[in-house]
Amino acid sequence: MTEFRNGPMGVAFLLAQLGAHAAGRFSERIGELGLSPSDVGLLRMIAMQPGRSQQSLAADLGVVPSRVTALIDPLDRAGLVERRRSTGDRRNYELHLTPDAARVMEEIRNTAMAHEAEITSALDPDQRGQLITLLSLIAADQGLTPGVHPGYRR
Repeated sequence: MTEFRNGPMGVAFLLAQLGAHAAGRFSERIGELGLSPSDVGLLRMIAMQPGRSQQSLAADLGVVPSRVTALIDPLDRAGLVERRRSTGDRRNYELHLTPDAARVMEEIRNTAMAHEAEITSALDPDQRGQLITLLSLIAADQGLTPGVHPGYRR
């Protein structure tokens, strides 16, 4: 850790500082769409695996299934996600995005791209690629699940 006049500037501190800033800005941006960051993550996970069960989503998120129910309910009420009875096991529900969600996913993509561009504007493309590689190494070393924000476990 390096000590500067204004306090500690180690890697962990900078990651925490930038993470809090980036998360706050993303929340503001996505809030303009009427969504929360957790909504966006859930929609993305369902889009990547249509028909997945609530149980598989709970396992990937590292939460109990009842937590997934509480997370999905608002998206269901908003008409973005629908639960369909599983044809293989009538006790389970499969999660699917609705046609309205396709439009919302495009808005999310555009918002996320603008956010990424803003947050990394000080970097050239090579530096951005290096940063992604280095951060991915740290995330893997810390046992983080790729593509899953640990905030769902709260």
